[in-house]
This record gives sequence, C-alpha cells and structure tokens, in this order.
Amino acid sequence: MSEVNIRPLQDRVLVESAAAEEKTAGGIIIPDTAKEKPQKGRIVAVGSGKKDEPLTVKVGDEVLYGKYAGTEISVNGRDYLIMRESDIFAIL
Repeated sequence: MSEVNIRPLQDRVLVESAAAEEKTAGGIIIPDTAKEKPQKGRIVAVGSGKKDEPLTVKVGDEVLYGKYAGTEISVNGRDYLIMRESDIFAIL
C-alpha cells in the first residue's frame, strides 16, 4: 500500500485504480488505445464522513466503482481518483 499525504474531506475517499487489463481471456494482447478504464481499485485514504453518516469503507478495501466516477489527480507521479463514497458500488 502506498503512503499519500492527502486527507479527503467529509464523505470522499482516495482510490488507487487497479491496472488496466493487458490481455483478453483468450490471450489476445490489448493495445493501449483500446484499454478500458479500470472500475476497481484500493482505498488509500478516507474522509471523516458526514454528520450522522459514518463511512462504510476503510483504508485497504478493494472497491468497485462507476466507469466515470471521481476526479483524476496525480500525486508524486502516481495517479489516483478522489470520489464520494456514494460513487462506490461494492466492496470486493
């Protein structure tokens, strides 16, 4: 797990996206232009939650989120997504 000096506010979480698939199930190599955005990742930081609504995810959880969820940011050369907890569909 990577260390990040970012603390999301309220119900937001910081997610490190999983790597995009390099091959199909049949073994065909996918070129960079055809790779889909990953829809799962690992929580690396969480906010404090809203009043009367504590967060249900915690640091280290593997999560599934929407294809266009969150805002992409880059910190120390690594790419992350910052999103609201409501953009997360499931904990894997």
